[in-house]
This record gives sequence, C-alpha cells and structure tokens, in this order.
Amino acid sequence: MVIETRSPEETFRTGEELGRNASAGQVFALIGDLGVGKTVFTQGLAKGLGIEEAVSSPTFTIVQVYEGGRLPFYHFDVYRIGDVEEMDEVGFDDYVMGDGVSLIEWADLIREILPEKRTEIRIEKDLAQGFDYRKITVTETGD
Repeated sequence: MVIETRSPEETFRTGEELGRNASAGQVFALIGDLGVGKTVFTQGLAKGLGIEEAVSSPTFTIVQVYEGGRLPFYHFDVYRIGDVEEMDEVGFDDYVMGDGVSLIEWADLIREILPEKRTEIRIEKDLAQGFDYRKITVTETGD
C-alpha cells in the first residue's frame, strides 16, 4: 500500500490510523532518512493506540515504553547503536515478542534481528512534489 501525504498533519493521521488498527504483538519497522517525518508518524501511531503522553524519539535510551493506551507501546530508535548485540541489553526480543506494539525507527540498521512477520513503513520525500510531500509505503512481511 502506498499513501501520499502533503503535510505533517496528514503524515500524523496516517500513523494514527495504523495505530487504531494495530494489534497485540505487531511490529512496525520504520525506515526513512533524517527529516522525513518518522517522529511525526510515530506520534500519530501512539495517538491511534490511545497514548496521551508526549512521544519523542528515544535517541539516547534506545527504547521508550508507553503504557497508557489500549496496548503497551514500545518505541525504539536504533540510530545510535554501535552493534546489533546492544539490542539484547535492552531486552529487544522481550518487547517485540510481547503483547504490546513495537515501532522501530531506523529499522534497516538492525534488519538481521527483526522478526520475520512485521509491518515495514518506508517514508520518502520528493521535493519535486513539494517540501511537505511524503510517500509512505506500507508492506507486510512474513505472513
């Protein structure tokens, strides 16, 4: 599925819709360059899960846990990890195999340990389409 958005609000609403439809144990692998709207998308997904608290990238802690919604939400940002083995230290498998919803920003950096069954979200800019244009490609893997 390909979704085109033309504002941060539309990108947020796309995440929100996916969050509303997310199920326990679902893993979202989020891929995109700096500045494409990964955090805005993630904030929307959290809102769709019923998370009311502010959501920001856990850049220095690797994972942030939110439990105030209809399902626990595990937000990973793996941009700064030096080695995939660091994911063991934060209990990565326990989160992604658990009953919550996991979203992993920069998921392509840890592709070798991602669960086979996941929802890949690729966000891309195309400045020829306008500054706020985003192409969001949603792909289910491992079914």
